[in-house]
Amino acid sequence: MKLEGRTALVTGASRGIGRAIAIALAEEGADVAVNYVSSEHAAKEVAERIRALGRRALLAQADVADYPDTFRMAQEVLGEFGHLDVLVNNAGINSDKTFVKMDHASWRKVLAINLDGVFNCTKVFIDQMLKQTYGRVVNITSVIGQIGNFGQANYAASKAGVAAFTKSLAKELAGKGVTVNALAPGFIETEMVQGIPERVRNKLLDQIPLRRFGTAAEVARAVVYLVSADGDYITGAEISINGGLLM
Repeated sequence: MKLEGRTALVTGASRGIGRAIAIALAEEGADVAVNYVSSEHAAKEVAERIRALGRRALLAQADVADYPDTFRMAQEVLGEFGHLDVLVNNAGINSDKTFVKMDHASWRKVLAINLDGVFNCTKVFIDQMLKQTYGRVVNITSVIGQIGNFGQANYAASKAGVAAFTKSLAKELAGKGVTVNALAPGFIETEMVQGIPERVRNKLLDQIPLRRFGTAAEVARAVVYLVSADGDYITGAEISINGGLLM
């Protein structure tokens, strides 16, 4: 197995892409901390799946937008696992409105979780990764951060910010055994897109050369590639998984 002996934390791991990533890492041998905010039942189900694979699982409840809460979570994870090798910053939300109708609260909530959350989680684990001279950080961005989208100024700005953060941190840490990369999914079959009206869905599919939405498992496999020895020479990249929507 590619990740045997490694430990990982996945934020927003109770559902969707985060859930798929957590399980995929465990399938390759990693022990996984499952971060969630309030969906405890769903997080427990993910942890049970991980344990059924013969790996250790830890429920890591925390609001990634809250730095003290994130710091507390990090101490619990490091206390249980002893060290952390892989950090996947996946937690994110959207609050879509045209800019004219977007209030400051909607702007701040999305930026706090999607962008500040990446800073918070990386900050509380990076010293330990540097001390062990090994770490793999993967940040989940979005095609929306690359192309923008009507009614998603806050979401697009947050994901573009994560992409820039990824490249800057990769340059700082490249000589210290830590790689930092991003994955930019397009439209993926998760809870976030299931509510899209059929008419809008068909319009989106017409723009995707592969004529389908992606799957969470496809994103998860790309994460495994980046954090395993296969991806050792990759850092500062933002890899697109969008069916050709952006080329």
